[in-house]
Amino acid sequence: MLYQAYQAHSDIMGPVRALAGVAARAIGHPAVGMPGHGFVRNLTAAYELIGRAGLTHARPPYGIDRVMVGNREVEVREEVADVTPFGTLLRFRKDIESEQPRVLLVAPLSGHFATLLRSTVRTMLPEHDVYITDWHNVRDVDRAHGRFGFDEYIEHLIHFLEVIGEGAHVVAVCQPCVAVLVAAAVMAQSDNPAQPRSMTLMAGPIDTRVNPTKVNELANSKPIDWFEKNLISRVPFRYDGAFRRVYPGFVQLAAFMSMNIERHLKAHRELYDNLSKGELDKAKVTKDFYDEYFAVLDLSAEFYLETVRVVFQEHSLPKGELQWRGQRVEPRAIKRTMLLTVEGERDDICAVGQTVAAHDLCSSLRPYRKRHHMQAGVGHYGVFSGKRWESQIYPLLKNVILASE
Repeated sequence: MLYQAYQAHSDIMGPVRALAGVAARAIGHPAVGMPGHGFVRNLTAAYELIGRAGLTHARPPYGIDRVMVGNREVEVREEVADVTPFGTLLRFRKDIESEQPRVLLVAPLSGHFATLLRSTVRTMLPEHDVYITDWHNVRDVDRAHGRFGFDEYIEHLIHFLEVIGEGAHVVAVCQPCVAVLVAAAVMAQSDNPAQPRSMTLMAGPIDTRVNPTKVNELANSKPIDWFEKNLISRVPFRYDGAFRRVYPGFVQLAAFMSMNIERHLKAHRELYDNLSKGELDKAKVTKDFYDEYFAVLDLSAEFYLETVRVVFQEHSLPKGELQWRGQRVEPRAIKRTMLLTVEGERDDICAVGQTVAAHDLCSSLRPYRKRHHMQAGVGHYGVFSGKRWESQIYPLLKNVILASE
């Protein structure tokens, strides 16, 4: 009933938000309306906040049309390299003659769309041939397409690397770090020619027994049956994935926001102030962030529950007990893939020490094939976006890829 209750509330509030948006535009924006009238500015700001008070369930655009390559600007086109019911392998194709290192950027499947990595893509594009795992909202996937669990997720990563071909590199951000490490191990164990030349794991929960965070503690606070009973719902009839069991994206968003509720409230108070004062540039920064943050997707129930159990409760990978398709996963089989791990000093989602644990698991790698970087002064999102990502972390990633070519 959880999803049905959310949908009913959304249906009721939809017209209210629409009317508020119309009212805000009708009254006029401070920049073009009556900037001298404080009452009008305040009313417009209030209506705009009401109009924005809702979630979306469709992927926002990446909006990367052109980038600078060397000293010239080139066009960027989104190209579908492969597609399954559950995800698209999307390539950001550039009109250039020279070949660049091919990189698979593995986006989190944790309630938000892959566009959360838009700035990561934009930073890497000038010097790399970038592909991304553009995961689909599973509420739009017909049940006839079957299950999508932890094993199927890893299967997708292996398949996407095979589509890209030999000599590719892989970069995982946050939640998929475990799956990427497993995929690389499975490919090494079978001597798959498409196993990546380098593997970068950024702020990922390889071993959550190290410095547990609130997220880790929550995952261990209840048995897995509790999560299934209380957090799993069925998709309403109106969608293509009707009756599919899912972990709704709005539930995940609520959990994330509750961890830092004061910060989100402060951000919206500041947004109101910026709008009412006509400080549109400042307001745009906040609106752009929340446009992305409030675009949510649903996870299949089996993927969510298996991830909680395998990664956060049983710690199967670091304990050497993880199996994929009935085969024991052996990270020590990885011998030719260069490893880079990155952590953020202030990361309250994936704490320092959890990602670097991958180095101990990849015990067959020679020391010159292993590198670790702990970025001072950044939280979780600062590892893959923002000024420190661009100026301090990305150069290290680029050098690892070049050294592996």
